[in-house]
Amino acid sequence: MANFFKPSNKKQPTGQVISVSIDRLDHNGTGVGKYQNKPVFIENTLPQEKVTAKITDAKGKFFKASLVDIQQPSEQRIKPLCKHFKTCGGCDLQHLSFEQHLSFKQQKVIDLFSRNKITAPLPWQDSISSEPYHYRRKARIGVQYNKNGEPIVGFRQKGSNNLAQLKECPVLAEPIKQIFTTLKNFIQTLSLAKSIGHIEVITTDQVSLVVRQLVPLNTQDSDLWKVIAEQQNWQVFIDDGEKIKPLNAITDLFYSIDNTNIKASDKALNIYFAPKDFIQVNHNVNSKMITQAIEWLSLEADDRVLDLFCGLGNFSLPIAKQVDSVVGVEGLQSMVSKAAYNAKVNNINNAEFYQADLNSTWTGSPWLSTTYNKVLLDPARAGAYEAISELLHLNIPHIVYVSCDPASLARDSELLINKGYVIEKIAIMDMFAQTKHIETMVLYKKK
Repeated sequence: MANFFKPSNKKQPTGQVISVSIDRLDHNGTGVGKYQNKPVFIENTLPQEKVTAKITDAKGKFFKASLVDIQQPSEQRIKPLCKHFKTCGGCDLQHLSFEQHLSFKQQKVIDLFSRNKITAPLPWQDSISSEPYHYRRKARIGVQYNKNGEPIVGFRQKGSNNLAQLKECPVLAEPIKQIFTTLKNFIQTLSLAKSIGHIEVITTDQVSLVVRQLVPLNTQDSDLWKVIAEQQNWQVFIDDGEKIKPLNAITDLFYSIDNTNIKASDKALNIYFAPKDFIQVNHNVNSKMITQAIEWLSLEADDRVLDLFCGLGNFSLPIAKQVDSVVGVEGLQSMVSKAAYNAKVNNINNAEFYQADLNSTWTGSPWLSTTYNKVLLDPARAGAYEAISELLHLNIPHIVYVSCDPASLARDSELLINKGYVIEKIAIMDMFAQTKHIETMVLYKKK
């Protein structure tokens, strides 16, 4: 009888060292070449490079490999500034010259739009660029513990849930870029050695820490936190999983918006927020983004603007300075309350805010009693497909969409185009320099 189960003599390629020419970057910034007529993905490589790599995973349709050596480097390759670049998963593009980052991101948007049947040339505008480093004003720092109970303080390693112990992070704003060693040394002094899950750091006019406390904070550790807070001039909040309470005397958290469209006679707008509230991490790009949104909306004194997913009023309040009225709608009541508070403290009387689930039916919503002629929406990564489906009933001729995920933006754009809108302008905004993440703004107009 024939042996139908005779094992294959074909050599399994896992562990094999191969030579590969890199053709392109995928959407994650990983280099892609060909081996045995299949794509092979190799991190930390760039187009036009010839490299040797070791195959780490052989899938049915592709390979993954780790870089061994660069035989022929790209002209666009630079030495990463961060000493942790090879291990830390926080940045993807530090080995690519900064001038090429925006081109990579723009091409990624083009590819995703093409997948959604949007193949006509896009009307690209000048990108909003960022400082390459020291821009990030808010970050979540992980805390794990080794087998000896010693803390590891940093960000996740590439392709892993384990943390890389960092000494500094050049992407973080200057006041917090070297906070890791200070935190590690301090945590080791606590009596509850494994009591901290993570720490969020925020720097505006001063540094604030939100400490996720996994077990109740005892008096000894509370006193230690107060001492280091005074030494470092930190505001410390304790998050027990239910409530966030200040541990020491604090001042209100806020950031300022000084964009060029605020009248010269007006003071900068102050946007107040709670420690866990969402704020844009790049202050300078945020200000430029608001300015661009105002310009693209072509605001006039009699405009009535609808701001969807309005958050704290980041767009609503600068827009209100230019128009007859603004209505902001947001899913979280806590954010709605803060947006209304921000309007009050900034002496803005023509802005109203409502809570609503924008991804469900809008029928009967009180804010629909007003007729709007322009709309801005700034949704989370999941996008705004359901909200746009409802928005289409309002037949608003002028829409500006701010997106932090190009895949959901492409999907939502297809819906708008199919319903008679055209893309008038589109631009990349480098909110997250050195990373693969993309912020995009699109202006749509009704045909």
